[in-house]
Amino acid sequence: MITTPRNDGFRMPAEFAPHSGTIMIFPERSGSWPYGAEPALPSFLQIWQAITQEETLYLITSRNTRQKAETLCRNLKNIEILEIPQNDAWARDTAPTFVRNPQTGEVRGIDWNFNAWGGDYDGLYADWQDDNALAGEFCRKTGFSLYDAKPFVLEGGSIHADGQGTVITTEACLLSHGRNPQLSKEQITDTLCEYLGAERVV
Repeated sequence: MITTPRNDGFRMPAEFAPHSGTIMIFPERSGSWPYGAEPALPSFLQIWQAITQEETLYLITSRNTRQKAETLCRNLKNIEILEIPQNDAWARDTAPTFVRNPQTGEVRGIDWNFNAWGGDYDGLYADWQDDNALAGEFCRKTGFSLYDAKPFVLEGGSIHADGQGTVITTEACLLSHGRNPQLSKEQITDTLCEYLGAERVV
C-alpha cells in the first residue's frame, strides 16, 4: 500500500474489541527458551487450547518446529499453522499491527521496522532479520493488504489503543536512542497518528 491508514479511513481498534484470530509463535530460540522450550510448552498448549475454543489461532513455526507443533496441536480445531522464519516468540511485537475501517469492516496490516527492542544501540539480540520480515510474510500468506511503515521502528507491544482515537505509549520506548533517534517527539507522534488513525497520543 502506498497510502496510509488514516488517509484510507482505517484505525487501530480498541485492545478489548472483539476479534477473529490470535497470532502466536512456537517458542524455539535457545536464548529465551532453554531446554528446547520443553518446560514452557505445556503452558503454551493451554493458551492455544483456550484460544481455539473461541477463535482462530495462527501458529507460526519454523521449519524445525513445524512437525512438533502439528503433533502437539493435533486435537485442536480452529488452528492454522504457518511456516514463517522468525528469531523469537514475541508475536505481539513482531506480527502485524492490524487496523480496521469502521465503515466497511475491512482489516489491513501494518509492517513496522523491528530491531529487537533497540538495534545496535541496546537491542536484545544481534540478528533480528527474520523477525523484521515476519509481519509482511504473514500478510502475504493470509491475504491481508499491508501498509509499509518502514523505516519507522516500533514493536506492537509498545502501543495501546482505545479505538476512539487515543493511543498510549511510553517515552522510554518510543523516544529511546535505539528506536527512532533521528525523529523528534512531534514527528513520532505524527507518524503514530498517521498509521494508527489516531487523533492523540498519550
